[in-house]
Amino acid sequence: MDIRTANREELLKLRDELTAQYEASCQKHLKLDMSRGKPGADQLDLSQGILTQLTTNEDAVFEGTDLRNYGGLDGIPACKALFAELLDVRPENILVGGNASLTMMYDNIMRLWVFGDCDGNAPWSQQGKIKFLCPVPGYDRHFAICEQLGMEMINIPMKDDGPDMDMVEKLVGEDASVKGIWCVPKYSNPTGAVYSDEVVRRFASIKHAAPDFKIMWDNAYCVHHLSDEKIEIPNIIKEAAKYGNEDIVFEFASTSKITFPGAGVACMAASEKNMKWAKNLLKVQAIGPDKLNQARHVKFFKNAAGVAAHMEKHKAILAPKFDMVLSMLEKNLGGTGAGSWLSPKGGYFISFDAYPGCAKRIYDLCKGAGVVMTDAGATYPYGKDPDDKNLRIAPSYPPVEELKAAMEVFCVCALLAAVEKKLAE
Repeated sequence: MDIRTANREELLKLRDELTAQYEASCQKHLKLDMSRGKPGADQLDLSQGILTQLTTNEDAVFEGTDLRNYGGLDGIPACKALFAELLDVRPENILVGGNASLTMMYDNIMRLWVFGDCDGNAPWSQQGKIKFLCPVPGYDRHFAICEQLGMEMINIPMKDDGPDMDMVEKLVGEDASVKGIWCVPKYSNPTGAVYSDEVVRRFASIKHAAPDFKIMWDNAYCVHHLSDEKIEIPNIIKEAAKYGNEDIVFEFASTSKITFPGAGVACMAASEKNMKWAKNLLKVQAIGPDKLNQARHVKFFKNAAGVAAHMEKHKAILAPKFDMVLSMLEKNLGGTGAGSWLSPKGGYFISFDAYPGCAKRIYDLCKGAGVVMTDAGATYPYGKDPDDKNLRIAPSYPPVEELKAAMEVFCVCALLAAVEKKLAE
């Protein structure tokens, strides 16, 4: 039944049927979690061999350096080389840190906030109102950084090929208080969108009113394919250099969803000028990262080809989960008007747009039936989805049977919320 064209009698009958199904689900006392994009235990098992890469005193001496001691502020050369190969930059453009790229993004924003940029522009904290552009729906943790610092966030609609670049170029080109933009350029969180070659090049060549404008390029899913199509995008750092814009880009990546989220390795890639600026400030903050963990990763993967082979194993686990979620959405909600969704070719999420005004109701219904979702509104700054419609589905963590049970509940809740809304209109 298409609820958009159904009459009131049909809607009332459907509501009663769905309410009975929902109450039956509640009686099962489920405890299912689709709240965050965490790897499942079977994915974590793939990397267990990392822990046995260094077992002797001799193993701890790598490339002539005793990894157990202080030093190596920007990472061991072999790990810098591995990330350089993955991101197609030079090793001197890489700074390797701890386990989380989020920490490196936060630290980089704080450096700009407290000390100003590599060109000597004043700290953002001393410049009055600061604005940041936020493609939506987007990543809640990006927005949380801006909100904590009191930045004004501006929503930028996401298209199939990336952010609305006409809007981005206008705001960045005319308003000097616009200091940056968050980007997840490949298999974007949560829509799965991949920035087109044109969008990447428009970012690279962007004219900015603020001399200290920055692009925060969170390339979290650069190797996280779900299909046999290995989508590639232009290298933002190389493209920006063609226009003299290499200093506005900071790129981030990590092995958090490749090996262990709690014990991976993260990196920042940037221009040589930015590297010098960052390391000069970092030397006061830190003495060196976990070099033993970096060496474990290098020994385990050896090179980018080793990473690619490892990601095929992840794909074999993840792709069936995504396929199952998408098939259940189509089977239960297709043609009903209760929502729409995207079929990503990589990444960790499925973006679901509910019938307008229903996302919070779906979230509450799911919670009441024991299915935990990411908060409704989380994919927008300040947690405020103007249409109250977007929900982020994270299929990775639950085992397949639990995921199927969770999606059965989700589909009932999505349709019930839409029917309730339609009846109230």
